[in-house]
Amino acid sequence: IDFDYVYGEAGDACLEKTGTALPKETIDIVRDSDACLFGAAGETAADVIVKLRQEMKMFANLRPVKAYPNTNALSEDIDFMIVRENTEGLYIADKEEFTKDGATAKRVITREAEERIIDYAFNYAKDNGKSKVTGVHKANVLKKSDGLFKEIFYEVGERYPDIEKEDFYVDATAMYLITQPQSFEVIVTTNLFGDILSDEGAGLVGGLGLIPSANIGSDGALFEPVHGSAPDIAGKGIANPIAMMLSAVMMLRYLNENESADKLDNAILKLLSDGKVLTGDLGGNATTKDVTEEIINLL
Repeated sequence: IDFDYVYGEAGDACLEKTGTALPKETIDIVRDSDACLFGAAGETAADVIVKLRQEMKMFANLRPVKAYPNTNALSEDIDFMIVRENTEGLYIADKEEFTKDGATAKRVITREAEERIIDYAFNYAKDNGKSKVTGVHKANVLKKSDGLFKEIFYEVGERYPDIEKEDFYVDATAMYLITQPQSFEVIVTTNLFGDILSDEGAGLVGGLGLIPSANIGSDGALFEPVHGSAPDIAGKGIANPIAMMLSAVMMLRYLNENESADKLDNAILKLLSDGKVLTGDLGGNATTKDVTEEIINLL
């Protein structure tokens, strides 16, 4: 593949070096690129990734949850996509207020943003041969904000008569992910709920070392593993690189490099199926380098 690779600094090390966790130069690099592959930023992750999502108008966060062999997955037929609204909800820093007695966070739910993400989820289902979309909310308690989400979910759903629609409260969904994960195909939800449920989903299929993600928007696309940084194992060479590799697979598909995406995806599947070169989180003793070299050999 004839790519031009450009490196942009961000995160804890960048903050220590330059005084800012996300320099303007890095924002410009991401804006001028066709896609961005993003590593773990550390303690400054919220300052970096949330700002990048908002700057690039990356409204859709896709987090696939899929069972692979030799990963201690709860069931081998788990395979669903979480589509998470990426720009509002509780994750808006300027909506937080602090006093000496406490703190207040405002939850922002707008018709424009929720209609956009819900339509994206139904379109994703249609384009990927999925037959059902599940809307997740807490409208029984958050009657105004999540009541609006639920209303929009069924309004948008009417445009897709061939796709089944269902909705659950987020707490019920948390239970159903454990008791009947195979029943889900596409889940669409708000920012915080999607963040939490995707980590729960990771627990169903072997851990965060296997969960990639895509941030898609009108001004760009960014791909990253769902896991954050792990300072306690930094430099030890034992981190599982597969989530980052699967994020690269998603990036290649976004760039219509499907042949290369298939090669990498198949190499990952072969490595996991063989079960001989696995990092510690999957019960093996391989290093990050061992896994990477084996994937290269399988390409």
